[in-house]
Amino acid sequence: MNHQVYEHCWLLQHSFEKLVGKPLVSPRPLSNEALYHALYHAPFALVSHNAEADPIFNFANTTAQQLWEMDWQIFTSLPSRLSAEPINQTEREQLLQMARTKGYIDGYKGIRISQSGKRFYIQDTILWNITDPQGMYYGQAAMFHQWQWL
Repeated sequence: MNHQVYEHCWLLQHSFEKLVGKPLVSPRPLSNEALYHALYHAPFALVSHNAEADPIFNFANTTAQQLWEMDWQIFTSLPSRLSAEPINQTEREQLLQMARTKGYIDGYKGIRISQSGKRFYIQDTILWNITDPQGMYYGQAAMFHQWQWL
């Protein structure tokens, strides 16, 4: 991975901790490279998308890649709206807008779909805005520890 990904992981950690009040991973890794490894191989799913009008995923850890049945290359070229079935996309967009306004939301649950069409239910999801220390907006991220195949 390159320094851009390491810096992105730092933004994920910084934003999460600032908004939610606790670190994504604990103890907090000492370097951005160590933080990347901790987040990329975490036992929870962690994804983020950029700030474009139709956001594209720009991070997916190994847990998320396994759930959605996509490798890094495919995942990080996917519009994030396609992670949910069409019937669930309106609800997902409302959730994203609520998080944009409030900074973060927690306790979200919903149905997602893998590349092969397998559906899974996610629970206790935290969705937050990714910002730098000056408040510049970079997109949104989501993490969850619980899921169930349907």
